[in-house]
Amino acid sequence: MSLPYYAEFGWDGEVVTVHPKYSDFVKDDLLSEAIPGNIRIHYVKALAKKVTSKLGLGSIALRSLYFYYVKVAGLLKAQNYDLVYFSTTQFPVCILGYYWNKKFGIPYVIDFQDPWHTDYYEFKPKSERPPKYWFSYRLNRLFEAITMKKVGGLIAVTDTYISILAERYPWVRSVPSSTITFGAFKPDFQIAAKNEVKSFIKKSRGKIAIAYVGVAGEIMAPSLTALFKSLSMLKRTNHRLYKRFEWFFIGTSYAPPGTGKKTVVPIAKAFGVEDSVYEQTDRISYFEALKSIVTSDALLIIGSDEPTYTASKLYPYLLTNKPLLALFNAASPALEILQEYGAKYAYSYDKSADIGLKINDFLSALAAGEIGEQQYDPDAIEKYSAENMAKRQCELFDRVVDK
Repeated sequence: MSLPYYAEFGWDGEVVTVHPKYSDFVKDDLLSEAIPGNIRIHYVKALAKKVTSKLGLGSIALRSLYFYYVKVAGLLKAQNYDLVYFSTTQFPVCILGYYWNKKFGIPYVIDFQDPWHTDYYEFKPKSERPPKYWFSYRLNRLFEAITMKKVGGLIAVTDTYISILAERYPWVRSVPSSTITFGAFKPDFQIAAKNEVKSFIKKSRGKIAIAYVGVAGEIMAPSLTALFKSLSMLKRTNHRLYKRFEWFFIGTSYAPPGTGKKTVVPIAKAFGVEDSVYEQTDRISYFEALKSIVTSDALLIIGSDEPTYTASKLYPYLLTNKPLLALFNAASPALEILQEYGAKYAYSYDKSADIGLKINDFLSALAAGEIGEQQYDPDAIEKYSAENMAKRQCELFDRVVDK
């Protein structure tokens, strides 16, 4: 989303990425259509997962680490580059910035779209912890500590991530940093519209389809509980209105296709509203996600129980201008962003008074046709555009190389 705008702000970008044939993530060939044709893309190999999984290692970051080091070291030796920018949640590769800096003196910037090392799951039951948590927790703690020793700049989707890093590594307080979220990128909708892209929303005649596309899991339980509790109340008090809606939760698990565990339906079942809820755990491609939200009648976006959580999917949802119901932790930066946009139906699931009534008022107005296409604040639209976010990234890059 930033690559089309870097040249405008004085930077030429090149990409180094794992070749798709080594990845088991959902493939989406259309993603490359938005990348300018003059951008050089360098591909690296990765160890075969069927081999490394025998050792308990399936991470694409660890499987490709050596190949990244060799490839980028060769590039840095052959040409003059000003900066290495890590923009990935496959954080283990970021440790290479430390070694490239020692060998070539090149500064590096890390974009924290999520926390790297975190104690979040330390306070969760073992049943809720990710697979191989013991190993990944210790690896992330070690790799992050090494990487932060020489980091040249920090970007994060929330200033809380930067504050935590500053507490953990006091010296990074003198490192250029900036809070920059994902931007709203309209061209993606044009790409989705002109290509044959599948929608996973199967609407029933006469019903209103409300869609959520993205991971769910235990972390979303509080927001889902607030939603389904209100639907349970609606089912008892106005069954006819309740039956007007069907809820689609698509791509709720990171597990391989066909192996995901449903985490939405069980909560709906606990409140007796599972008859209106459809959950698909299999992940879908980015453009399939866009097509699905475009073909729905209204959208739902939910936050996790982590106060600092902000959803990258927020901006595509807003770009559809469809009726939107949002439920986040009261401390989430997403609520502030939604307020700036002028989103009328964004609530904290933990602090909003009468949250159940607010949700059901939204549904009543939606069914009555009182909520149509949403018009958002133009200043917020400009502020959170992908172009403006790219500009702010480049401003930070300038600060790093001029330091």
